[in-house]
Amino acid sequence: MNFRTPIFLSESDNQIDYTSRLVSMGSCFAENISEKFRYYKFQNSVNPFGIIFNPVSIESSIERITQKNYFTEDAIFFHNDLWHCFEVHSELSNPNKDELLTTLNAILDTAFLEIKNATTCIITYGTSWVYRNNESGKVVANCHKVPQKEFSKELLSIAQIEASIQRSCALVQEINPNCHFIFTISPVRHLKDGFVENQLSKSHLIAAIHNSQPTPETQTISPVTRL
Repeated sequence: MNFRTPIFLSESDNQIDYTSRLVSMGSCFAENISEKFRYYKFQNSVNPFGIIFNPVSIESSIERITQKNYFTEDAIFFHNDLWHCFEVHSELSNPNKDELLTTLNAILDTAFLEIKNATTCIITYGTSWVYRNNESGKVVANCHKVPQKEFSKELLSIAQIEASIQRSCALVQEINPNCHFIFTISPVRHLKDGFVENQLSKSHLIAAIHNSQPTPETQTISPVTRL
C-alpha cells in the first residue's frame, strides 16, 4: 500500500544556483522558504516591508519600490501610540513619525537595488480576501488593529488577481527585464475566514496563476499549494 502521493515535476529551464540573486515577497510561506535559502547560503532577500498576504498589496509594494515612490506623511497615521502605514507590516511601526519615514524610505532604496539586480523574483500569495479602507478606498496590507468598521472585506476575483500578477511582472521588468518569476501559493490555511471561504480564496489564486501567461523573459509560473 502506498501511503504517499508522488509528484513529478518537469525540470525548469531557469535553474537556481549559487550565482542566483533571489528576492522573495509575500506571505509567511515566503519567509519560511527564504530561511531555507539562507541556511544553504543562497543570495536571498525577503519581504522588505514585512509579510503581505494578498496580491493587490504585494503589487502596490512592488509599484512603490520600482517607481521609487518615497513615503511621505500622507502615507502614515497615528494609532495606539504608534505611527503606522497601511502598506507595511506592523513590525515596522514606530512611536516616532520621522524615524518611521526614514526607515521606510531607506528600505525602499535597498529593495529597489535588490529587485534591479535579482535573477529570480519569488512571489507567494496567501489569500484572495482583502480589506479595503472605507475612507481611502484602497486595499490595505495590514489593518494595524484599527477598528473593523473602518474596512470592508471583499474577495478578489480571478480576473483581478490575474491583472495584479501581470502588473507585478511588468513593474519588475521595467527596471529588470531579465528577471524570472516563480509564483507560489502558501499552504497555510486562513481558517479565520472559514473553511469554505479559505478553499474559495485559494482556488481563486490557483486559477489566476494558471490563467496568467508568462512572457518569454519569465520563468514558468509554478503554483505550490496544499488546500
